Amino acid sequence: KLLVLLRDGSKILGTLRSFDQFANIVLEGAVERIIVNKSYSDIPLGLYIVRGENVVLMGGVDESKETEGLTMVSNDEIKHARDAEKAAENLKGSMLQRMDFLD
Repeated sequence: KLLVLLRDGSKILGTLRSFDQFANIVLEGAVERIIVNKSYSDIPLGLYIVRGENVVLMGGVDESKETEGLTMVSNDEIKHARDAEKAAENLKGSMLQRMDFLD
């Protein structure tokens, strides 16, 4: 099993089936893992091709420790939690900008 971190922050897990000299990879049984605080959810993607220029890092996953300390929740719950987290980050950024921390 392989974990691939993409430029946009997405985390894709799957079984490596193929790769080339440009780091393009093919993952079988791929899922996008969304983690918010101590909760996570997996969105099934199936057979997934990742273009090499989008890969930030990839590595093997120890399946016995894969979800240690995390609680699985439904896709709807994790999407709401992710939206709330993004809203909090945007508020924090706008507060810093108003205080002239970002110029």
